Amino acid sequence: MSESRRTRFERGLLRAEPQPVTRRNLLKNAAALTAVTLVPAALPSAAYAQTEGGIATTTLPAERATKPGTSLVLLGTRAGPGIDLTRSQSGSALVVDGRPYLIDCGYGTLRQLVASKVGYLQINTIFFTHLHDDHTGDVPALFSFQWTNGKSTATDAYGPYGTARLVAASVALIRTNVEIRTADEGRTVDVDKQFHGHEVSATDTPVRMFADDRVEVTAIENTHYPPRSKAAMPHRSLALRVVTKDRSIVFAGDTAYSANLVKLARGADVFVCEVADAGVLEQMEERSKAAAATGNPNNIYRHVAETHSSPAEVGRMASEAGVKMVVLNHQLAGPSTGDLAYPVTSFIQGVRERYSGEVLVGQDLMVL
Repeated sequence: MSESRRTRFERGLLRAEPQPVTRRNLLKNAAALTAVTLVPAALPSAAYAQTEGGIATTTLPAERATKPGTSLVLLGTRAGPGIDLTRSQSGSALVVDGRPYLIDCGYGTLRQLVASKVGYLQINTIFFTHLHDDHTGDVPALFSFQWTNGKSTATDAYGPYGTARLVAASVALIRTNVEIRTADEGRTVDVDKQFHGHEVSATDTPVRMFADDRVEVTAIENTHYPPRSKAAMPHRSLALRVVTKDRSIVFAGDTAYSANLVKLARGADVFVCEVADAGVLEQMEERSKAAAATGNPNNIYRHVAETHSSPAEVGRMASEAGVKMVVLNHQLAGPSTGDLAYPVTSFIQGVRERYSGEVLVGQDLMVL
């Protein structure tokens, strides 16, 4: 292992450095991207509306709000817990017949909701795969700016054990701002009645998590937490399947190979799955053994090595489930090679070992 690789990991679990989705980059890397389908990188420009208090707030553009069908917006595609300036952490939005739903809310999600023109005041429903901070870091900010900028309808969050406490803690964190603005600006929205957390059990069979007139969401436990960890805590990790009238989309969450996930994803149109460079996973296994030898058997290196999916494992799950498309998300990339800023080809080639369908390497603000 080179010293540059070692240093890069110590600074943030091998920081990914993707190129922006531009025509120049696509042409430059055309050979490497032959298996990738790319779509417009942003929704149409947002319109603006006035709240009763006179605050200008973003809304879904009229053409998006009335457009039928389901759009998937990748808000953040970086694996955590590291932070960089090129990718946001885990977050995706589904816009179904004009109504947006949020899946995970890692650091950068609020800004990406604005950048994508999905908007954040329109988010009434959030689904969490699990409660690591790279999937929840922007929750307090989202709640705070929803309340401050005039949202008066409820925001409901659904997830595994701990979701209700996360919501309550986020409300407690923004309470000082609420108290100041209530006294100083005559606000009337009761923050305690606006944000709600709902929890679903993690099981080996799909369980219904949520349903309304546009989506049905089912959940199943994946394999992000090993048995030794689950024995010491009540927290669990989920994979989600969202079914709309025209598409079925599965969010694997963070996970190693999971038979439960294969069961949940059977025949799905889109399989949004995390991916970790195989070389990185090998490094993590080596470092885990070294850390265990010094008296720390449950270390972050062991967690990464044992609870994330290599490209080949992604391909195996996709093939066994018979999904129509794989979208690689929550990417933990290895060191850059050649002209590519991150290993697009190694991701695709690894998935191709087990899966022959369409593969897309996700980029922030991609729309499918």
